[in-house]
Amino acid sequence: MTQEAGHPDLALRGAVKFVALANLAYFGVEFAVAVAIGSVSLFADSIDFLEDASVNTLILIALGWSAGARARLGMGLAGLLLVPSLATLWMAWEKFSAQVPPAPVPLTLAGTGALAVNLTCAFVLARHRHHKGSLTKAAFLSARNDALANVAIMLAGFATALTLSAWPDLIVGLAIAAMNATAAREVWDAAREERVTAEA
Repeated sequence: MTQEAGHPDLALRGAVKFVALANLAYFGVEFAVAVAIGSVSLFADSIDFLEDASVNTLILIALGWSAGARARLGMGLAGLLLVPSLATLWMAWEKFSAQVPPAPVPLTLAGTGALAVNLTCAFVLARHRHHKGSLTKAAFLSARNDALANVAIMLAGFATALTLSAWPDLIVGLAIAAMNATAAREVWDAAREERVTAEA
């Protein structure tokens, strides 16, 4: 039996570390493009990359904690998942007053790159999504939701090229905010269940 097979936490730790670094790296790329072209959807997704890097870093720190401590952190992570939603709402409000469409080509290319990163992260985390309760569920849900959001961003890029309107970008940005809010609720429910189990 290999060391990794005998100690599943080692495999999980390696997976989480990889995902944290990948998210942090692409946050810089996508944030720069979002600011350059004024894209609400890319801004929302870039903040989400930063949030994912933070979540996975916290998971890495908490892997050795007790079930009760992990549950409390899981509840905190549920709140953290709301941060990108609030940031997106703020930028969307700013864009409503000046509806200038973002450049469609950089929007589509950045969304494609983000999709590649998130699909890789979701694949890496898929085998661990039921390990350590709410913590790894938070990481897997983030990667899964981000991959779906990136497909929507790519479609927004095509729609923007066809219509020359700011609305596709705004709509996708708000949809990403709503998806993050739903993920936050799922993580909160998982953390609460884990706490009840730990206290039983």
